[in-house]
Amino acid sequence: MTRQIAVRLPDDIVDFIDQAVADGRARSRAAVVSKAVERERRRQVAARDVEILTGSAPDDDDLDGLARYAGKVPLELD
Repeated sequence: MTRQIAVRLPDDIVDFIDQAVADGRARSRAAVVSKAVERERRRQVAARDVEILTGSAPDDDDLDGLARYAGKVPLELD
C-alpha cells in the first residue's frame, strides 16, 4: 500500500530531484524521495544497533553484557 503526502522542499533540492529524473537516474520524484527516506531509516536502525552493541543505548536491559562482549568479538570473514 502507498499513501500520497505533500512536502515542501527548498528549490535547490527540487532542482536536484528533477535533474535525477531528467538524467534517467530515477524514474520519478517520488522514487528519489522514497529512496532517500529509506536510506535514512536504514541509517537510524544502524545507529541504534551501534548503541545497543556498545552498551550506550539509553534503555539497556539484561543483555547489556552480551552486547558489549559481542561488540568486541572480531569477525572472521572467509
